[in-house]
Amino acid sequence: MGVPVSGKGKEGISGRGFAPCCAGVGNPLSDFCVADVAREGRMKSEGILIIGQGLAGTCLAWSLRKRGVDFEIVDREGGSSRLAAGLVNPLTGKRYIPSWRVADLLPKAVEMYEEIGGLLGGKFWHPLPILRLFEDESTRRLVESRLEDPAVKPWVKRLIGPMGNWAGAVELVGGGRLDARGFLDSSRDYFRSQGWYRPERAADSSATPDCEMRVWCDGASGLIRNRIGPHLCAKGEILTIRTKGWPEDKILIGGKGWLVPVGDGCFKAGATYEWDCLDEMPTDDGKHSVEEVIRRLGGSDYEIIGHDAGIRPVIRRSQPLIGPVGPGESVFNGLGSKGSMYAPGVGDNLAEWLAGSGEIDPELDVRKFRAEESMDHENPE
Repeated sequence: MGVPVSGKGKEGISGRGFAPCCAGVGNPLSDFCVADVAREGRMKSEGILIIGQGLAGTCLAWSLRKRGVDFEIVDREGGSSRLAAGLVNPLTGKRYIPSWRVADLLPKAVEMYEEIGGLLGGKFWHPLPILRLFEDESTRRLVESRLEDPAVKPWVKRLIGPMGNWAGAVELVGGGRLDARGFLDSSRDYFRSQGWYRPERAADSSATPDCEMRVWCDGASGLIRNRIGPHLCAKGEILTIRTKGWPEDKILIGGKGWLVPVGDGCFKAGATYEWDCLDEMPTDDGKHSVEEVIRRLGGSDYEIIGHDAGIRPVIRRSQPLIGPVGPGESVFNGLGSKGSMYAPGVGDNLAEWLAGSGEIDPELDVRKFRAEESMDHENPE
């Protein structure tokens, strides 16, 4: 691998001071290829300790390495990120509005997943067209009315007429799926091989070693422990199925759910929302609910090969928060159901701040969120 061509100056921190490396393993000029240099024990006493290796912690780690910043990850080896279908949908909700900051954050996500795939010798990002199916004619008219919106138009390829029991569909571009488990497991294996990762149930800061900064990337478990403030976490259940002959060239969304092809005749389908019972136990009710989605979007000829449940870490409309919450303590949380799209760009902003080379985006700053929450409590309507 390459070696640093500058010392501890600004160039070295930003990552631009590293010579080309990783020849023969993916993209030889990847920003994420950094030198394997002796760390002289700094990780144990002076670096960044990332608690949690879901999408938040993993994307933060890669962005820190890009800047040459020392880190270590501890993880309980669970969580909802590895269960996710990795669905990335640029137009969401009943109003078909662009996902929050999609034009900024989606390109950053694709860039990271493709670069890390090149570095690690895997393919994690799978671009796929998305068909959003219309339940009725009123939905079709709504979409037609939004086609000239400059924020909507870049994501729409075409409208499709009635098909089967559906009033039609809109085909979207720019979406796809992240192989979340593959990305996280391959990243973990790489971090472990470099001595930057260890499994540990780090439930509180007293269990973690001395470091310059602890960054809690602990998802729903951290939110439920009130690490940031009031949360809106929701349990979700998904099924993995095996089929024969179903088309695997597009993602289908409709009937209050989705069907995502994951290769070799297999699909992930979901998902349920449960706000009261926040456990990770699959249920019969959840299974039956997702099976209704499968029958509407695909058919009845399938075999269930997996049934998983996880808790989405939600704070405010699936918009994440980052930044300091106390001396030597920071957070990266609240990715909700859109972590595959948001984690790389948001993690990069946090890494930039941790490296001392930039400020936290005000829209993402947990300090601003907490101040506004405090004012709302002090001045209720």
